Amino acid sequence: METILIVDDDKSIRYSLKRMMEEKYFILTAQNGQEALELVKKNSPDLIIMDIRMPGRNGIDILKEMKLVDPKSLIIIMTAYGTTETAIEAMKYGAFDYILKPFPIPQMKELVRKAIVLRKLMKDEVTYAPLASPEGEEERIVGTSPKMQEIYKLIGQVAPSDVTVLLRGESGTGKELIARAIYHHSLRPDQPFLPVNCAAIPDTLLESELFGHEKGAFTGANFRRIGKLEQSQGGTLFLDEIGDMSLSTQAKLLRVLQERSFERLGGMETIKVDIRFIVATNKNLEEAISKGKFREDLYYRLNVVSLTIPPLRERKEDIPELVSYFIKKFNRELKKGVVGMTPSAMEKISAYGWPGNVRQLENVLKRALVLCQGEWILEDQLLFEKGWEKREEEPSKKNVEDLLDALFEEFSRAPVTSQDLDIISILERGLILRALRRTKGNQLKAATLLGIHRSTLRGKMEKYNIKKEVLVSEEENGKFRV
Repeated sequence: METILIVDDDKSIRYSLKRMMEEKYFILTAQNGQEALELVKKNSPDLIIMDIRMPGRNGIDILKEMKLVDPKSLIIIMTAYGTTETAIEAMKYGAFDYILKPFPIPQMKELVRKAIVLRKLMKDEVTYAPLASPEGEEERIVGTSPKMQEIYKLIGQVAPSDVTVLLRGESGTGKELIARAIYHHSLRPDQPFLPVNCAAIPDTLLESELFGHEKGAFTGANFRRIGKLEQSQGGTLFLDEIGDMSLSTQAKLLRVLQERSFERLGGMETIKVDIRFIVATNKNLEEAISKGKFREDLYYRLNVVSLTIPPLRERKEDIPELVSYFIKKFNRELKKGVVGMTPSAMEKISAYGWPGNVRQLENVLKRALVLCQGEWILEDQLLFEKGWEKREEEPSKKNVEDLLDALFEEFSRAPVTSQDLDIISILERGLILRALRRTKGNQLKAATLLGIHRSTLRGKMEKYNIKKEVLVSEEENGKFRV
């Protein structure tokens, strides 16, 4: 259970906040800054909620000392309307956020939730295979396949430096987990780690979220705001889905990477920063550059060291280990005693394509453990969400339609005298040849790839004079060619 320290000289506020949160968290209280400091040194709370103005020592000084005791401590400042500027000043010295009194209860609960999630990201070390204990409860990256071994090597090489790291891979492959592993094994593990999802924040707000703004910088900017760049000072900033960032924000980020300085929106003061950047994307940045959607100069700044995380379908040998890891994890979380899954269930889970990658596997297994009434997960308890297949299929269908349009345009330009041009046969034979090349002559795999039965494929191979004997002999010699 996470620990929250409430610091306020008003007894009624301490009591109200304690009653509001004591069901989910262990609550400590203090009536002044000095008492709070002693509790911080003794208990290392996960979150501190503190009034900025109390009798005795200055709240800013107390904040500075708390950050000296634990640089990763998260502190929410409470303030009255007349002392907003003091609260903003406190954020410059490392406060997580501030809230104005009197505050709505839902607003405070949401702020607490965000802070606790962030504290967990910074506090819980992420290990990877060479260092991980199979029986340990720590969060870890799972997999011993050759592709994952290469990832572990790269993590070990890039972590103990300050170079910018670009993580590439499909959604659900674990890019944030790898970013945290790099952070925990870096030169800055005792400093803040702040993640920003560039795709989850509207473009109009992302600049303010990163760079902060001055009062009056735009309509609705009623006070100065400290951005994530300042909050990350000395630590690590993880920019997830950077491929969704607008060109104007990209230009400003490029300057930060080049000069290690920036100005808040609407501000004149140049702020120097010392930050380690880790960025991630599921987009093809090279393609985005060619379409003018991503800056080439920013790409080269970010692509100092690049790690491409393999999709789960390319490392299926890791599935049994992942299954074992998630079963142990959810046994603890759901108070279950599941031992494993039946052979038919494991066969089903191994044969699936996993378009949502490890994240989808995790969701499927968690639901299976909820449904499981005995010690073994059964095949019919493995339910695959329809949404994953839909997201995977729709772009594929669109691409095929686009290709067919382009091909038809090319064929339609053929001379009218070419009456013997059999478009259907040309396309069909070409698809069969390409499927066989892709599967190195394996007819079963080629038929599956084409969505037809194996006997249908054999019939078409005979029709188009694609001889099985030639394929087999050439494949055995290591010179497969059709």
